[in-house]
This record gives sequence, structure tokens and C-alpha cells, in this order.
Amino acid sequence: MSALGRAHRDVATIASATRVPGALVLGANYRALGVVRSLGRRGIPAWLVVDDHMLAATSRYVRRRVHAPAGGPLSRLQFIMRLAIDEGLDGWVLIPTTDADAELVAQHHARLSEHFLVGVPPWDVLRWAHDKRLTYALAQRCGVAHPWTIVASDEDALEAASGHFPVIVKPAYKLETNALTAAKAWAAEDPRELLAAYREACRLMPATALLIQEFVPGDGATQLSHASLAIDGQAIASLCARRARQWPMRIGRASTFVETIADPEVERAASRLLAAMRFTGLIEIEFKRDPHGVLQLLDMNPRVWGWHSIGSRAGVDFPYLLWRHLRGEDVAPARGRPGVRWIRLATDLPTAFSEIARRRLSVADYVRSLRGPLEGAIFAPDDPLPGFCELPIIARLALQRRRL
Repeated sequence: MSALGRAHRDVATIASATRVPGALVLGANYRALGVVRSLGRRGIPAWLVVDDHMLAATSRYVRRRVHAPAGGPLSRLQFIMRLAIDEGLDGWVLIPTTDADAELVAQHHARLSEHFLVGVPPWDVLRWAHDKRLTYALAQRCGVAHPWTIVASDEDALEAASGHFPVIVKPAYKLETNALTAAKAWAAEDPRELLAAYREACRLMPATALLIQEFVPGDGATQLSHASLAIDGQAIASLCARRARQWPMRIGRASTFVETIADPEVERAASRLLAAMRFTGLIEIEFKRDPHGVLQLLDMNPRVWGWHSIGSRAGVDFPYLLWRHLRGEDVAPARGRPGVRWIRLATDLPTAFSEIARRRLSVADYVRSLRGPLEGAIFAPDDPLPGFCELPIIARLALQRRRL
């Protein structure tokens, strides 16, 4: 065993002996993998409620894996409550890693707080970031720019898109996984394409949950984020990042290559939104700078996001800081240092090959982008098994999406 491995084993042994309260992590996706590594490397017990995603369940830092029974949100809530009672999890931190679980936990915050230290704010706060209709209303109130957007309650509303093409059709919130929510948005270049996309979207979800939004053009240099642990509307530990590559590149389901940067304008815009919500918890706020240089708000993710593990290398280890805050321990103000990179190699390579084929990226520039400090999304020397399991899991999930 390596010296690093022995150190982690010794820390875990000491923590077990002193009964350190742990965390119950909802989901086993790659976001959850970053959470259990952040906590497990410090000897904090991490249990997983495993769903269709299995990646995080292969980590050596998971102390226990439990499978929730099939059923709707209330069944899942009852399972979590029963788990807390049966297993003595009072005082543990509860961390959701999906939109559905974040909504469930926020809506039942008071009840779950009888046992857990809940890792997202109550619903009256979280809904402003969860529901994009409210998100853009909040942005309007705070003086933060956002793309032209309408709620398309019927086909007559589509006429308002004239003069705004290209546009996208996207859900205001994620009800359930379907072809639209899996893709995140569908693009339309003209009224004919918009009508076809809208009709298909209405087949999947209520029209009142659909947004038509002007597409903001630009490459990875214009895709910017603020990420933070906020407490009562103030970012305590934070960083700014450029989401340089994503898959697919035009409208990405997920980032594949991210770099921390310094951007005061992004920080100022995010600060106004956080203060207006009085948000407490982990959050990523996504912006895009349009061709006129205007910073436009796109989305807010009020839970752990895909590339949150960049924080451990940049000096703001978000899950661990959240755990400390919820446990009542001090969290010193901190800002992530610029120039740290994060990559999910299994999805970044196809993105890079596609960009190189289209002559939008050179091989030399791609190689230069991989200079350290570099944090891998999945592979880690002290926890290698998820790296070996990733490709089969991605293949299975891709097959499931094709069936939607």
C-alpha cells in the first residue's frame, strides 16, 4: 500500500473510532463521486443511496451502499426517513446530487431536519434557482441580464420568437427524464423548426413548463460560471470558471473541460442573485457573454454540479466546506485560485476530436490545455476503480437515452 493509501486508511480508522457524523449522499452519479471522495479522504463516513447511476458506488470511499425501493417522491422520502431512524443517522449531513432529489429535500426540509443537517435550503429559497421562470424574474429584479425568454403556453405564443432566431426550447424545470430534459434544450433555426420542436416537447411535458429562449452564440471562451458555498446570501468560499468544452459542444448536456479564472463581473452578478435569494448551500450560476460583451444569465444549479471537484485542487473543497458549515464549524472566507483545470476525459476526447475536425481547435492547443494543475473528474490514483468502470457505465446510459 502506498504512503497516501496508508494515510487515508489511518484517517478513516481514527474517524471511525471517534464516530464522526457522516453524510448520506443521494445518487451515485459522477457528482456524487466527487462528494464521497471529498469527505472520505478526510475520514468522514459517506453512505450512498444508489439509483440508476452506479459510478460513485464503485469508489473505495463509500462506506455503505443502500438501494431505495422503486416508487415516487413520497416513497423516496419515507425511505430516507426510515433509514435515518433505523441506522441512527441523526446529525448526519444529507446531500442531494440531482435536481429531483434537491427538489424533494427542499420541499420537505423541515421534516428531514428532524434527523439530518440538510444540504440544500428550504423550498421557498431553492425554487428561485430550480424553476427558470422564477430565475429570470429574479434576474430582472436584480438587474442581471438574461436572454430573451417567454413561457410558451400555446402555439400562438411562438409568434413572439420572430426576430430572435435561432432559439431553443427548454424545460423550465426538470420534471422527469425524457428526451428533452436529457438533451437540456432543442435548437430551432426558423419558425418551422420551432413549431416541430415545440409540438414534440408538448408531448413530453406541460406547455406551461416550456420556455422559448434566444440562443446566445459563442464558444467555450464565453461560457462562464460562479460556484460557491453561500451562507445567508453571501459567497463564503467561491471561484469563477470558464467552461471551455462541453458535450455536445453547441448545447452541452455537461461540461467536459473547465478552467478556473478571475472575473469580477461574474462575481458581481452572482453576488446580486445570491443576496436576493438569501441562499445558503452549494450553487453554480451559469452565464454566457454574448457577441456584444453583455454577460447573460443562463441557469442556476442549487446543488453540487458536474465539475465541483475542481474546488479541491483550487483551494475550496466544496462538499467538505458544506459539511463543516452544517456541523456548525467555522468556514473561513476563501477564493479558488485561477489556472486550475478539470477534465472528464471520456467525454472531452470526443468533444476535442469533433472540434479539431471542424478546424475550431488545433491538436497543439488541445495538448496545451491539459497542462497542470489538472483534476480528473473520474480517475484518481487513490481511487482508481471508478476510472475503469466509467466507459461501460457511459455506454449503458447512452443506450438508455436513445430509448427515450
